[in-house]
Amino acid sequence: MKPPLPSSSSAVPRKARLSPYLFILLAFIVFVVILYGEDFMCIFGQLETIPDRRDISRPVKEREKLPFAIGKTEEGCDIFSGRWVRDELTRPLYEESECPYIQPQLTCQEHERPDTEYQKWRWQPHGCNLPSFNATLMLESLRGKRMMFVGDSLNRGQYVSMICLLHRLIPEDGKSMKTYNNDALTVFRAKDYNASIEFYWAPFLLESNSDNAIVHRITDRIVRKGSINEHGKHWKGVDILVFNTYLWWMTGQDMKVMKGSFEDEEKEITQVPTKDAYRMAMTSLLRWARKNLDPSKKRVFFTSMSPTHTKSIEWGGEPGDNCYNQTTMIGDPNYWGSDCKKGIMKVIGEVLTKSKFPITFLNITQLSSYRKDAHTSIYKKQWNPLTPQQLANPVSYADCIHWCLPGLQDTWNELLFAKLFYP
Repeated sequence: MKPPLPSSSSAVPRKARLSPYLFILLAFIVFVVILYGEDFMCIFGQLETIPDRRDISRPVKEREKLPFAIGKTEEGCDIFSGRWVRDELTRPLYEESECPYIQPQLTCQEHERPDTEYQKWRWQPHGCNLPSFNATLMLESLRGKRMMFVGDSLNRGQYVSMICLLHRLIPEDGKSMKTYNNDALTVFRAKDYNASIEFYWAPFLLESNSDNAIVHRITDRIVRKGSINEHGKHWKGVDILVFNTYLWWMTGQDMKVMKGSFEDEEKEITQVPTKDAYRMAMTSLLRWARKNLDPSKKRVFFTSMSPTHTKSIEWGGEPGDNCYNQTTMIGDPNYWGSDCKKGIMKVIGEVLTKSKFPITFLNITQLSSYRKDAHTSIYKKQWNPLTPQQLANPVSYADCIHWCLPGLQDTWNELLFAKLFYP
């Protein structure tokens, strides 16, 4: 059935008329857009930059399973954010006297430190737990592999801590430690595992005039631009690399950077802001990793700056004092010492964020900043005889840079263990 034809009167075209209500609404919209146009552009601009929520959860290349991983940290758990809790049941993780590999610069009990309180603290992340350090798992995972710590004496302390955590599982005739290249390279071997844990001295990562592992107390420090391969050739073939570099850069606002070679008679040396020089070294490290390492087989870690405690006034102490005679930690959860340059921390974050090679950041700075009690202070081997003036004023020669073992750096390795197996 056909629909009825329209009546003759409805077929006559009529002039379209705009409803007065619609006109008022349109006028109001135009007025608002003109008045708040910039705000609308800002809002829509922000919406364009927010990634699709599906993209956030979708697995991407950087989030594929990392080598050595056997699980993952629980969602939302930041293992570097937490508090120190007293734990006499499980601390220390080993006894100083049980580990013959600790250098005399770090054996505080042997050098008559009167207290052991600094050994009895465990790091407790907020809202989650650190996995217990499993020496058996660590050694089995290192079977047929190499692990290397690269950097300065603070990284060497962490290296020694790792050996102390593992060596008890290895029979006496199944382990050895030797040094090579004028002490630049130290190698601990676990023979039955065909594994090695090594330390390589490179305080700037780049070639510098402080590369002698024995004689390196140089105040006029110089690094050579583009020289990462000078040290990097010794890192090839390593399966787990743990880098650090910071303290040696802290010579002032500027750093001397050299082009060419240290062998050149006339050296081209320029002074650049320390942050720029540090960025250059970090960028060189990332470029080296990308060119020389297979991310499906190798793991790389970078440890943040280790704090010093040389100015007690910063934590409410007496002017002129430092870590000497400090047996309690800093209670302020927001404490951050002036020695830890936030500008350098920012550079690290910016460079690592852009890295095409997956590098795991070990952010030990804040949790270590509380531990003014854990330094070696005066309880270490003194390489030069102390003067009567020094003996009369222990603050003058207290070491507020390095850490007693066992102690804080064992926690650094617990964090390394967690990120290695449960990233």
